[in-house]
Amino acid sequence: MEHRQHILVVEDDAKIAALLNDYFEAAGYRCTHVADGLSAVAQARNADIDLMVLDLMLPQLDGIGVCTEVRRFSQLPIIMLTARVTEIDRLLGLETGADDYVCKPFSPREVVARAKVHLRRSGKLQAPLSISEPATPPMLPLLVDRERMDVRLDGVAMALTPVEFRLLAELIDHPQRVFSRQQLLDLSHEDQRDTSDRTVDSHIRNIRRKLGARADCLHSVYGVGYRYELPSGG
Repeated sequence: MEHRQHILVVEDDAKIAALLNDYFEAAGYRCTHVADGLSAVAQARNADIDLMVLDLMLPQLDGIGVCTEVRRFSQLPIIMLTARVTEIDRLLGLETGADDYVCKPFSPREVVARAKVHLRRSGKLQAPLSISEPATPPMLPLLVDRERMDVRLDGVAMALTPVEFRLLAELIDHPQRVFSRQQLLDLSHEDQRDTSDRTVDSHIRNIRRKLGARADCLHSVYGVGYRYELPSGG
């Protein structure tokens, strides 16, 4: 029997949860629903979960708390559902460790589509190499499409927040150039609402996690900042 990937929907609104469940099941996934944060952490720890769709506002433990706890023991993809649009960059760029976000009200088709991208990427990164396979295939440079606001990793658009896109796109457009943390901070938030160098480090850490096996293209320059290096032969 073919393995169906397992989606955990964490949502205290029963109607939204049922809607997402129906769309995921129709797309061929197995779906489990819990309505509070503590149950979400327990499911992520004890069940075979491939991806979590997580509401921000939850009883017992909110979405930020769930992300923080889950990231202590798992790197499963997490898509955050939120109606608090003004907090998206903070939620995704700093302490939560979420991989993506969708704003309420949302299209359930969009949630399923984003889940497919994250599942495909995480499955690709976790798949063991066969002994008969050749060494690491040649890596192409990451491609930036500013009109669509996306970065393509091996032909697939990365699920980046707006802040992450601005940072990564600027680094890619200037390979080998060292950007100070202050320069990257200025790029990341045009309204200058963040003033801490640690903000940039948090964004870079999340970008590296999303790059997976390609994370080594972003180099730390001790005491200064970061630079992007083209892959070998790229």
